[in-house]
Amino acid sequence: MGPRFFKLEIFVPETHFPLLRETLREQDAGHIGRYDSCLAYSRVRGSWRPLEGADPFIGRAGELCEMDEVKIEVTVSAGRLEQTVRAVKGAHPYEEPVINIIPLWGTGLQGAQ
Repeated sequence: MGPRFFKLEIFVPETHFPLLRETLREQDAGHIGRYDSCLAYSRVRGSWRPLEGADPFIGRAGELCEMDEVKIEVTVSAGRLEQTVRAVKGAHPYEEPVINIIPLWGTGLQGAQ
């Protein structure tokens, strides 16, 4: 039996944080017991270089880019994982959004939805 919950780490431009937060709420991500919309976010500095053929949201092929981003951390149930990731990708402005999916073991979230 696999984990019942996963943590998503999503990196997004600060301008798109409100949209991603709402998208996660609509998918019921961050629903823990009698609370919903539970997530953490922090400001980070991202770095990347688009390769030839890329269609970047920011930057140009071959040039190293840096930008302030927000890292969102949110818990999602195993049963809602795939649809939540699809929704995040649909709302995310990046061609290749970074969405880390981390299994959570022994979290004590038995009462989570």
